[in-house]
Amino acid sequence: MVSFSSDLLQAFIVSLIFPLTRVLGVIAAAPIFNHQSIPNRVKLGLGIMITLAVTPTIANLPNIQIFSFQGLMILVEQLVIGLAMGFSMRIVFAAMELAGFLIGTTMGLGFASFYDPMTQGQSMALNQMLMLLAMMVFLSMDGHLVIISTIAESFAWLPITLEGTGIRPMNIAMWGADIFNAGLLLALPALTALLLVNMAMGILTKTAPQLNLFGIGFPVTIGVGFVVVMLTLPNMLKPLENMIHQGITRMHQTSGMPN
Repeated sequence: MVSFSSDLLQAFIVSLIFPLTRVLGVIAAAPIFNHQSIPNRVKLGLGIMITLAVTPTIANLPNIQIFSFQGLMILVEQLVIGLAMGFSMRIVFAAMELAGFLIGTTMGLGFASFYDPMTQGQSMALNQMLMLLAMMVFLSMDGHLVIISTIAESFAWLPITLEGTGIRPMNIAMWGADIFNAGLLLALPALTALLLVNMAMGILTKTAPQLNLFGIGFPVTIGVGFVVVMLTLPNMLKPLENMIHQGITRMHQTSGMPN
């Protein structure tokens, strides 16, 4: 007859809940996995599958009551680690989204923004196009598999203990600043061309005030913007790949892995 003791049940709960909290934190913040189109039940099922695959490799789990204060602190710690790891990769997609926003706004597409239920905010078609391209490049580089492998290896480099997360919040804040740097650099060619167009339109308006600026300006800026995006889009591939590699490196640093 098979019998279960309270200690055995407690050890099983600890070995499942603590790693699952970190895994779900990564899924909640990492790109692709946190997409709003994926049902929460699928995300939870994926997190449980990853946890069950990783649990046998985790050693020296703390023997702490899950409902104690120490257990609650470990849960919060694992959630912070997971969110930090996912955010390290999310920066890449946020930079791409910022680049699309800057180009679209300068082109004059700001009045054509719409509510995007996926991001739960205002968005433009150019944003969505660049985000989809970034997702395809990310998947082609097996970025989703790298995230899963990093989760598994993080438990060896950053074990589940009460000694602290080892995460430096200032580093994550500095990485967040890269969103603006990378987004502006990606959008710089289009912004420069559109700035020259707007300057030319301003000079034309001064020399010929009878021209209808709104009737001429918007078609010109939108047309030039699409042409510049078409010409510069192939050259965005290499910077985007470099940004993804940087995101993977930062994710490794957050998980405690050596460079």
